[in-house]
Amino acid sequence: MKSIVLLSGGMDSTLSATIARNESDGIAALHLNYRHRTERRELRAFQEVSDALGISERLVVDIEFLREIGGSSLTDSGIDVTKADLAATEVPSSYVPFRNGNFLAIAASWAEVIGAGAIYIGAVEEDSSGYPDCRRSFFDAYEHAIALGTKPDTRIRIVTPVIDQHKSEIVRESIRLGAPIERTWSCYQSEDIACGVCDSCALRLRGFAMAGEEDPIKYKMKPHYV
Repeated sequence: MKSIVLLSGGMDSTLSATIARNESDGIAALHLNYRHRTERRELRAFQEVSDALGISERLVVDIEFLREIGGSSLTDSGIDVTKADLAATEVPSSYVPFRNGNFLAIAASWAEVIGAGAIYIGAVEEDSSGYPDCRRSFFDAYEHAIALGTKPDTRIRIVTPVIDQHKSEIVRESIRLGAPIERTWSCYQSEDIACGVCDSCALRLRGFAMAGEEDPIKYKMKPHYV
């Protein structure tokens, strides 16, 4: 079975790509540029991770309309990227409205064209900053929508291999499987040295700390998150 992996260049999608490579007959990588703050750095991570995993079939799609729509600190420079609060229960400013829904629609279109039977996405429900489009129920519903909206003989599964994992488990599994986490990028607001204080940096740093491992990337600040 051929698979598509949504590969942002972050740790979660990189581990998902590694798993997809091990479980599939062939793998294609899809990356979305949506004029977000760290677009260039994430694109570089996507290319480097794809190189490391030997993925030659790649597609990079520009969806600038997500910036035009706005509503997120990742796409609107007028909205500050809030500092990490890992105890918060509300959806943070970094949430991009229905981002995964847009990503999956493009992936499903490409999957139908190239005959892929699965779309791998590195969504994490527990450590996802409370994003509503990272829930298992959302992916179950979306998989049903794909079945209704494609040709009768098309069968496309949405595979979420890390959906139930904490970041510490993702770190350990990445090391065990040899996923190229040293090539990944997680920071929401910096493209040179990771800030260390945004939600994504905080989740990553806490994951490495809880796993008892050293993060291979550099940070401007390196708070201890527990």
